[in-house]
Amino acid sequence: MKKALNALILLGLMALQVSAEEPRPYYGAVPGALPYVQKQLQAGDASLQAVMKKLYADAEKTLSVEPPSVVEKKKVPPSGNLHDYMSLAPYFWPDPNKPKGVPYIRKDGQVNPESRQLDANDTVRVRTLGSSVETLALAYYFSHEEKYAAQAAKFLKVWFLDEATRMNPHLNYAQAVLGVNDGREEGVLEGMSIMNAIDATTLLAGSKAWTATEQKALEQWAADYLKWLQTSTLGQKEGAAKNNHGTWYDVQKTRLALCLGQKELAQETIRTALTKRLATQIEPDGRQPLELARTTSLGYSSYNLKAWSELAIVGEHVQVDVWNYKTKDGRSLRAAFDFLLPYLGENAKPWPYKQIHDAKPENLFIAMRRASQVWSVPAYEKLLSELPKSDAKRFQLMVPLGLTTAPSR
Repeated sequence: MKKALNALILLGLMALQVSAEEPRPYYGAVPGALPYVQKQLQAGDASLQAVMKKLYADAEKTLSVEPPSVVEKKKVPPSGNLHDYMSLAPYFWPDPNKPKGVPYIRKDGQVNPESRQLDANDTVRVRTLGSSVETLALAYYFSHEEKYAAQAAKFLKVWFLDEATRMNPHLNYAQAVLGVNDGREEGVLEGMSIMNAIDATTLLAGSKAWTATEQKALEQWAADYLKWLQTSTLGQKEGAAKNNHGTWYDVQKTRLALCLGQKELAQETIRTALTKRLATQIEPDGRQPLELARTTSLGYSSYNLKAWSELAIVGEHVQVDVWNYKTKDGRSLRAAFDFLLPYLGENAKPWPYKQIHDAKPENLFIAMRRASQVWSVPAYEKLLSELPKSDAKRFQLMVPLGLTTAPSR
């Protein structure tokens, strides 16, 4: 296996010699990041070997995964159409004091296993779609191995294009609460995996497995979904959410807009987020009160900061500087980062708020790396070195060490 992975890396380096065409940017990465990684690999940068080997190993595993589809579920959505996405809200449980447990009651931070059962939920399937397409597309981008592009194309066709299996472009029935509703605005968050898959198609440029006709059809699906995000009741409610849901809505909206060439919409969305959303989410001392109110407050504070860092990276692609934005009373991403820093890493202070289970440090991998680069704060990069197996994590490709470009102001 080790020899095979090394051969793939070598093949990718050889491909750099013959391929001059660059696809449009992948908006989940800092501008210029992936071409920079290509050049570093060509120069023999040993620091990238761990992440590349992990990428190719993941891609090899994904080759044997059957592409998922929304029509696989056994239970039918309220519309009667299996092509409609459907899922249950993760933090809602049967009420032991009510007949049949309905209406369900909220237990914040506690995931009901029902919400992950495949017979009635598309949640696991859509996550498989997003992670698999990105993995395969990146593996193709660096190696030019057609097998990776071919498998990514299968995933895309099954989920978005084939009449027998495609998903209808809306999330009307996502994160339903039994006995209360058929779907709710919080379910829009599950569209992040859809966005990742659509964005990653740019990395398939030049492949025989993914044609211009298929790309055009996918973009039409994306346009229909983006319209639903902006005009539907659930989409508009999610866009108005004050906590991390609103931030992730903006990430989803801006990246899809850029995938469709709508730069002005992306710029407008980010600027509005800075003037209206940031001031309601981050205090001058860096606290995030709406996330601190949760039962997993460190996890959600990190999760919202991850959303802001991804929005900031998208902002770099459209010349809107999120990283250095600051309100008159001192609210900023920098303040939010500095607030969390003492509670992370090997010498972390005890978290003084509620956290009912372990937080995920990977939520801040990409955020800490880019923050370190933009603000020249070594403490953020030091923190990354203290977190487990960070050298093999995907963020090393999205925001590679050594990339020194700063966001335009």
